[in-house]
Amino acid sequence: MVKEVYVVKMAKFRHNAFTHIFESIMKKYIFVLNALELMSKLMKGKRIEGVLFIDENTGRLTFKAYNRQPKVRPKDRLIKKLPWGWVKESVQRIKVFGSFPKDMGSVAVMSLMDDHSCSAKNALIDRELDLLEFC
Repeated sequence: MVKEVYVVKMAKFRHNAFTHIFESIMKKYIFVLNALELMSKLMKGKRIEGVLFIDENTGRLTFKAYNRQPKVRPKDRLIKKLPWGWVKESVQRIKVFGSFPKDMGSVAVMSLMDDHSCSAKNALIDRELDLLEFC
């Protein structure tokens, strides 16, 4: 949707070495779509990425900025906080995180991992039971 169109006059200059005068060799008019938004971004010091093309209908040189929006995704929902981590649910996945102290021995860490996975499984079972409706 075109809100406003501004015309930008561009000129390319050539320096004449003998007369030390800049001569204009080419002038182009560029039509800018959504110019007020783009000018506000330029005044803030931001770059504007877009496409420069010749419009099929009018035959004019036109600049159209890309409309890039940051992706907003919902936060993961905490199912249960575990002693050594957590179990979370995202839109597509169930996430289990565990972090164990380094100063414990290998055998102790492995048994903690077993307890952690067992607690995570129980948390998922509790979640499924909470979602079920009993008659």
